[in-house]
Amino acid sequence: MVEDVPSVGFRTADEIAVKAGIETDSEYRIRSGIIYVLQQMAYMGHCYIPEDLLFENTLKLLSLSGESIREVFESQEENLAIDRQIVIRLNEQGVKNIYLGSFDAMERFCAHRLKELKDTFTPYEDHTSPVKSDEDIVLDELQEKAVKECLSNGVFILSGGPGTGKTTTINEIIRRLDEQEISFALAAPTGRAAKRMTETTGYEAQTIHRLLEISGDVESADRKLFYGRNEDNPLEVETVIIDETSMLDIYLLRALLEALEPGTQLILVGDVDQLPSVGPGQVLRDIMDSNAFATVRLNRIYRQAGESHIISYAHMINNGKHIDLSVKYPDFFLLEKEDAATVQQYLVQLCAKVLPGRNGITAGDIQILTPMRKGPLGVEHLNEILQKFLNPPSDDKIETIYGNTIFREGDRVMQIKNDYNLEWEVRGNYNISIREGKGVFNGDTGIAEEINTALRLMKVSFDDGRTVYYPFEKLEELELAYAVTIHKSQGSEYPVIIMPLLSGPPMLMNRNLLYTGVTRAKQCVIIVGSGACVMNMIDTDSEQHRYTSLKERICEL
Repeated sequence: MVEDVPSVGFRTADEIAVKAGIETDSEYRIRSGIIYVLQQMAYMGHCYIPEDLLFENTLKLLSLSGESIREVFESQEENLAIDRQIVIRLNEQGVKNIYLGSFDAMERFCAHRLKELKDTFTPYEDHTSPVKSDEDIVLDELQEKAVKECLSNGVFILSGGPGTGKTTTINEIIRRLDEQEISFALAAPTGRAAKRMTETTGYEAQTIHRLLEISGDVESADRKLFYGRNEDNPLEVETVIIDETSMLDIYLLRALLEALEPGTQLILVGDVDQLPSVGPGQVLRDIMDSNAFATVRLNRIYRQAGESHIISYAHMINNGKHIDLSVKYPDFFLLEKEDAATVQQYLVQLCAKVLPGRNGITAGDIQILTPMRKGPLGVEHLNEILQKFLNPPSDDKIETIYGNTIFREGDRVMQIKNDYNLEWEVRGNYNISIREGKGVFNGDTGIAEEINTALRLMKVSFDDGRTVYYPFEKLEELELAYAVTIHKSQGSEYPVIIMPLLSGPPMLMNRNLLYTGVTRAKQCVIIVGSGACVMNMIDTDSEQHRYTSLKERICEL
């Protein structure tokens, strides 16, 4: 039932099966449970799990003895492997690592295609003119090395934290490609990141999904998405530059590499110290750690950037050094508060009264980032409170209720799942449609501009310029976005960031999360809560380990 009817989850199907008389220790039930656990681990970011962890999680799921699960797995191991549902690989310590067959295939394909791009690329000859002095661009030694390495390698990685000159370096790479009339495409994982890439480079950037011309269709056999650009119809450019590569998961990397024919150059740009992708894999880190491809990691903080406490404090946090929160700098300060109720009050005051109008700040410039979804300082509760004050009900604002959420005209909203079939359009002068397509993706944010209760439609204008009309039955794909999780903010920048930080589990409240949150801000970071919590996060270098093997597969080639 789970395999044939996608809307039926394992637990529901299992409950039905047990009531229908299937034995709790039947081989079929245990086999289905094992596959389900592997799928759930993928949702948590893993591409495989060690055998013992697989048995432990299956045991909890099925409430059986460990021995019965091991016996069934060993008896079914060959059958599962034959039909490629699972793949078993021994690591150097002789431990069995268990993959869903699709993840094994994706990692193998990505490793081989990356090496193929490296081996088949013909280096570009740099005949471009030197940078003119009146352009006020001076590359340091490491940046110049990055430009030269980039022009000479089929796969090139440029990494660095905020203020280290990634944008300047990429702009110089683009200038030299352009002068030599080398065709290139710019893309990023999210619409907001693509919009920012367009603004900083002066060239149009797209989401990777749009670059690959996603069709919105789904293949019935394995629900694999169709991309218009693939191995049979590759991209017709010589170089592809991807920004915010830390957000790239193994699915999207596979789709991208399938669309690059041998000889195409791939440039990956990103900050490896950001949070890994929401989806499975840790693509940028694995590719860099393989040491198989030309990589330059920028580390010099430039004078102007160094004057920003956002940037200097971000680097201190990333290096595990405590920051000085005793001084309230204009661009970085702490409001020390002891309890969640007081923090909530201050969030409302800052967003509704204190910040708007100050130094040109508008209400739309402010974004609250929080580590968690649940609890008094979680996304769900904060959005409910903030909506009441920032977009209260009025006679001239139409609203509708979906589930427990009130959607009101003027609300800030976020797409929370990938929908490859939703149609969008971009309108130009005189409200004429100039571009249209399909696909709205997890993390896209915008404003609910109009609600039509008669037609049961809600019009959302997204930050990247697209407009989407949501049927009311699709509102389950949206949530309020006055507050969003730090993880969901990846690839975005906001003028003002406010972070409520009091306490939480070490798995969430760690250095990596704090660093990612701080680096989303362009003008100001305000922390409302506990200074001790901030210091504990800096001290906690406990980013959740991901089971991936792209690095090892690259190294094996």
